[in-house]
Amino acid sequence: MASVSHIKPAGPVSGAPPATSRRKMKLLQPISPRLRIVLGVGFFALFLVFWTVLTVGGIVPSQFLASPLQAVKAGWDLFAQYNFLHDVGMTVWRVLGGFILAAAIAVPLGIAMGAYKPIEAVFEPFISFARYLPASAFIPLLIMWVGIGESQKLSIIFLGCFFQLTLMVMMIVSSARRDLVEAAYTLGSTDSSVIRRVLLPGAAPEIAEALRQVLGLGWTYVVVAELIGAASGIGHMIMDSQALMATDNIIAGIVIIGLVGLASDLLFKKLNQKLFPWSLMR
Repeated sequence: MASVSHIKPAGPVSGAPPATSRRKMKLLQPISPRLRIVLGVGFFALFLVFWTVLTVGGIVPSQFLASPLQAVKAGWDLFAQYNFLHDVGMTVWRVLGGFILAAAIAVPLGIAMGAYKPIEAVFEPFISFARYLPASAFIPLLIMWVGIGESQKLSIIFLGCFFQLTLMVMMIVSSARRDLVEAAYTLGSTDSSVIRRVLLPGAAPEIAEALRQVLGLGWTYVVVAELIGAASGIGHMIMDSQALMATDNIIAGIVIIGLVGLASDLLFKKLNQKLFPWSLMR
């Protein structure tokens, strides 16, 4: 009988790394902050190159799409010659004003709906229905109800934020761990004490993250809010530029909205991490 002592079991070739270690990306595998920055900036650079090729190369006429350099120059002129900082300030005030009004009502209501099922049964069907209604559709009614002043603009952003935020807070609170709630009741806690000591501390980081997400949603409504009756604001400038086909000003306004919105998002994120360092928010 032939000896089999020298036969090795089947397996990977000696020295070859496992298949999983050769993969460049792994599911849910975090990356370093430096690599995250490099990848993000790299994509922005590729986008700018593509944009430049389209415009400078003459593929898209400048009257339909300004080049990056034209947009930068237009943005500089807006701030240097047309007091555009005032328009930016008015837009920021409108976004924050509408968002704060929405949060002041949506957060307590969402907590109550998440904590008490009868309250959820009363409000949830209507709020779920209303969140699908576009805020811009209410502009004619809001003009009749509150006029074309600042109240109308704040109301648009309020409507765009309120219903989404209420449902998000409700779902966060209602997903609290049942064992912790039952343990608190076993120890003699009252309803208010359970909400204050169990539900809110556990839900606070996610509620803060929901607020950050909805603030970004508020920025998407600001141009709509400034469509009618506005004498200032970034959206007002964009609409005036559209009538003149000044695509450089339009793009500059869009980019400024994006930059200011991104700055507010990063500040909100850093604040959340400072307030809730135990959370897993990135």
